[in-house]
Amino acid sequence: MFVSLVGSHMQNAAIDWHVWTLTKSPLLLGMVGLSRLVPIVVFSLVGGVVADRYDRRRVLVATQVVMMTSATLLSFLTATGRESVLVIYALAGISAGALAFDSPARHSFVPRLVPAKDLPGALTVMLTAFQFAAIGGPALAGLLLARGGGHGGTPPVAGLSWVYGLNAVSFLGVIAALVTMRKDVGAVAARDVPVSPLASLKEGIRFVFTSPLIVWTMVLDFFATFFSGSMSLLPIFADRVLGVGAAGYGWLRAAPALGASAASAAMAVRSVPRRQGRVFLGAVAAYGAATVVFGLSRGFALTLLALMLVGLTDTVSTVIRQTVRSLATPDALRGRMTSVNMIFFQGGPQLGELEAGVVASLFASAALGATVAVVSGGLATIAVVAFAAWRAPFLRSYDVEDAVREATTSDPTPPR
Repeated sequence: MFVSLVGSHMQNAAIDWHVWTLTKSPLLLGMVGLSRLVPIVVFSLVGGVVADRYDRRRVLVATQVVMMTSATLLSFLTATGRESVLVIYALAGISAGALAFDSPARHSFVPRLVPAKDLPGALTVMLTAFQFAAIGGPALAGLLLARGGGHGGTPPVAGLSWVYGLNAVSFLGVIAALVTMRKDVGAVAARDVPVSPLASLKEGIRFVFTSPLIVWTMVLDFFATFFSGSMSLLPIFADRVLGVGAAGYGWLRAAPALGASAASAAMAVRSVPRRQGRVFLGAVAAYGAATVVFGLSRGFALTLLALMLVGLTDTVSTVIRQTVRSLATPDALRGRMTSVNMIFFQGGPQLGELEAGVVASLFASAALGATVAVVSGGLATIAVVAFAAWRAPFLRSYDVEDAVREATTSDPTPPR
């Protein structure tokens, strides 16, 4: 998974830079988020049903093949000069559609590999791999883009084609890992499969929206990433605000993952306090504050530090949020729970990119528009946290040890 994620983060960073160099339009840059959002919304609920009805290992292999094919096409079309903004949107949308099936299968797969008491540690290990990939991927993409040509505002075609091609090859890593696993590890027990897909979908939606803890963490996640979902504007900050070019853009894109890695390492060796609800709310509020600093900064070093704090605080809240959801959900419902949540935790950032692009496009100066979009989003995130703390006091008193004890008592140890 780590090898595949390095390639995916390379491609995501390259796509934003590609669209910016082609168009110089904050609005069209924000539209990248919309191209990913629509397939996620359309297919995620179906993806959850598939994850709970079919072998999750095989579902994951199929999704990796689709994403590998999309990256291969993007590399070929870019190398031959046949790419366009619409082509980039379409292929990014195909990958997002595959992710709508991949994410529910993957998130419901992990709890089957470890006992409940080890799940927080397992999720931390997964996040650590994700964050290290998020450091190396954008940084490597920035170096390839900087050396790949592109003059007079034209896209660095050679560098972009290499990034997309390497991403296509990287999917072979996770495919190899999946095919060498025990064949029945992803199988779904027949007794857990509802009679019809429609009944299965209704059961999953009913479970999520009648679980207050899941609903509130889901809603808070959505609004935080919606208002602070401004990573798509990084090309504007790199190009117009800081003047650091493609190589600097790569490091800016990697900075949140640097902070997230520090948080993952700390949480791996030292557990978060029992009252994780308060830590969760505090982390999301700090995420919004760090976003404000990022938007106001006019120095490269301070911007890097602010983005590192964005990643650090986001990781703390993510580990707590995923642990809450996994422990509160029976295995037979995990795929559908993840698919409903996916609309919010994937849809929030993608819709946030569109919102940031729209706000930035309202100003004559791209630099000023990007600043207003980022700062206003960070302040709105802090306001949302305050509202959640007021309206959902049970979030403040959530205790992970009580949840683990309950899950261990009610749910037998999953197969290893």
